[in-house]
Amino acid sequence: MNFQLIPHGTRMEANGHGAPFDISSSATRTFLCRLTITDQIEQESLDVSIWGSPDGQNWGAKPLLKLPQQFYRGDTKMVLDLSLRPEIRFIRARWELNRWGRVAPTPMFVAGLDLNEIPPMSRETPTRRAVMAT
Repeated sequence: MNFQLIPHGTRMEANGHGAPFDISSSATRTFLCRLTITDQIEQESLDVSIWGSPDGQNWGAKPLLKLPQQFYRGDTKMVLDLSLRPEIRFIRARWELNRWGRVAPTPMFVAGLDLNEIPPMSRETPTRRAVMAT
């Protein structure tokens, strides 16, 4: 299960949120999140969080995951583990922009947020036995 909570190339100039995604068919409910910022202007910050909902309507008071605050271009990766939260069926991204200084008042980031499901680990681990020559 792979999807984009924020499609790549999204130009963000105001606070907002992405579309909800149904994760009820996920086998592991564990995802690698990758935030990629491809453009930005100076003197601004971006806060991205992931929110969960049992019904796609009520998103609660706290995010499931808050990525570190970003100021510059680059990638940030974190793991979202919902294996102990079976009530969560939908997730979506929310972002907040902040701008300071005396330049143009509108902040601007161009970014994308991918989520890739981490596959289940095999319970059978192959073991290798070293044979010692005598």
